[in-house]
Formats: sequence, C-alpha cells, structure tokens
Amino acid sequence: MTPDDLDGVLDLRRRSFGPLSAADKAQWRRAVLPVLAEGRYLGVFDGSRLAGAARLRQFTQWWHGRPQPMAGIAGVTVNPEDRGRGVGTRLMRAVIDRGVALGDAVSALYPATTPIYRALGYEHAGAQHNVTLPAESLRQIRPSGQVKLRRMGPGDAAEVVAVLHRVHGAARASGPVSWDVRTWALWLGNEDDFLYLADDGYVIYRWRGDDIRVESLVAGSGETLRALWSLVGTASSIAHDVIAPVAPDDPVLWLLRERSKERVTQVRWMFRVLDVAAAAERRGYPEHVACDAVVTVDDPLSGGGTWRLEISGGSGAATPVSSPGVQLSVNGFSALYAGIPTATLRLGGLMSGDDRYDEALDSAFAAKPYMLEYF
Repeated sequence: MTPDDLDGVLDLRRRSFGPLSAADKAQWRRAVLPVLAEGRYLGVFDGSRLAGAARLRQFTQWWHGRPQPMAGIAGVTVNPEDRGRGVGTRLMRAVIDRGVALGDAVSALYPATTPIYRALGYEHAGAQHNVTLPAESLRQIRPSGQVKLRRMGPGDAAEVVAVLHRVHGAARASGPVSWDVRTWALWLGNEDDFLYLADDGYVIYRWRGDDIRVESLVAGSGETLRALWSLVGTASSIAHDVIAPVAPDDPVLWLLRERSKERVTQVRWMFRVLDVAAAAERRGYPEHVACDAVVTVDDPLSGGGTWRLEISGGSGAATPVSSPGVQLSVNGFSALYAGIPTATLRLGGLMSGDDRYDEALDSAFAAKPYMLEYF
C-alpha cells in the first residue's frame, strides 16, 4: 500500500480494534510510513475500497542464541462487512509470499483467532509469559554490586539492539525478538515510559493505574539483574503489583524471598517456517548435538519437499534429497523448530512415519521459546 491508503487503514483499524487517540494516530503514522516504502504493508481491495490489511514487521529473532531475520505479522484486519468472504485467507497468503520475497525464512504472529492461521501453516510455539509480582518483593532484592544506570532515550536505540544481541546470544535464548533500530528509536521516545540503561541490560516500565507495567527488562549479569528489578521495586510505596513479561525460567523468580503461588498469564504466539532450508541453516543448535535426519515437509503453499538435516557444532544444513523421511506438515515442522517434542507432534497428528530420528530431533531442536515483546 501507499501513503494515500493510510486513512483507509485507520478506518479499518478503528472498526476492528476500537478508536485511536490523536496521539496514537500520529505515532502510528510515524511508524508506518517507512514500512510502506519497503512494501511491508499489504491490502486487499474491493474496487477502490480497502477490505483488509496486514503488516510485516522487520524483526530479529533468536533461536538457541543465534539471530536471524523474522517477519512479524501484525495488524491483520478485515472490515466487518467483508468478513466471511475469504479476504483474510487471501490476505495472509499474500503476506506469506511477501515474507519469502523479502528473504525471511521464519514468521511469527499473535493470533486473535487460531483456525485461519493454522490452515495456512502457522502453529502454536511459545508465549509471552506475564507474571504478577508484589512490588514489595522486588524492593527486597538488593543490588550486589555497583551498577551504573542512566536514563535512556531515542538516541540509545542502537545500544539497546547491541545489548539484546549480546544477552540473548550468551543465554542461548529461543524466541525473543528485537525491533530494528528505527522502531526502537520511536518507542524510546514515549514520554509515559521510564527507561534505564546499563552496560549489559535495560528496563522499560510505566504506571498502569495503581500498578507498574514492565514492558521489557533484559540483563546479562546477576548484578545488573538485581539492580534493574530493585529499581522497579522502589515504586512499592505506591504500587501494589508489578506485571512483567519474563522468560519461563527467568532468574528473577529465583531472587524472590517468598515464592509460592504465582499469577502468570500466557499470551500465545504462533510460528511458521517459510523456507525450510534457510531456516535450518540460520538456526542455532546445542554444541554437543551431532546428528542427521531425513524429513519430508508438506506445505500446501510452497509444495514442500524432502531434506536431509545435518546438525553438528551448533550449526545445521538442509540438503534436498529424493528418499522419503519422517512425515511432517509445515505446521508440524514449524512446531518442531520451536522445540515442541516429537511425541507431542505425533500424538497431535502433526508428525508420522519413521520414528528412528525422533530422539535426535528432540535433542537438536530443544527449546523453551518465549517473547518479551507483544506486537
């Protein structure tokens, strides 16, 4: 789409997600204009009238600590009067084709409804884990060293991206994403947020009613972890709770003095491999795993194929072969890539046939995928 279509997109978003404030509209326009120039906003038209739209966000995503480009699908909207006409399916087929054309081998989205995306090859993979903690419990976390924290803003966008690369790489993380520098610069200018940066971490948080909402907190050392969570906890004289996205085994949960019952809300995201060979080569794997397996992937959009996966030394390669291998739908291979066990895939009907590679595949693709960001 082009800038001339933005009023139509805003009307579409209003009918799908509710009204936007003038400030939100202005920020949305600033974020979207560069995306239009890159061909990352697609629309379905009925004559000259916009019927549906979707956006491909440019992300970096880590899998076992290795970064790769990822198409984050967002803002998928269809006008109320056009729903049930196949507009959403047509739109998403075009989005997937566009992701491939842009060179992305993987894609993810947060679904408002599951069936349409599952029918197009997306499968459940991970979640944003939002935990609610008493603010006082965070205040009791005492920094163990001298960590220099400073306020940050749009000019620190490149440093934030660099921190994420170092921290997620060292942690061998799977699933988390980073915006590009341009988008980070936009988000770091939000005047309602409190933003602090350390040499190996950062935190972004804001007030939400009487509570604190942490948008993102990343730390590469125990000292920085303690310093950032303790900083958030200083609001406990006013705030009752802190709601924060965390990893499934986030170390902050082991710093709490008291831990019994926890309130965790999972916002599920779905994942799709767009290019089997490129995705296999771009992913990171455990250093100690050395194996090979033959997989046949059925993809109704690309036709699929059969590949020999060869994994060793933390890297992988996929070579087309003619002999049949273990049978996976593209949904099944996407879930396997995200660390879903082969036993789950077989019982769920996403994987069948030869089982001699199952243990090797489980070891190679082992992961606990999560995201801190919602898009």
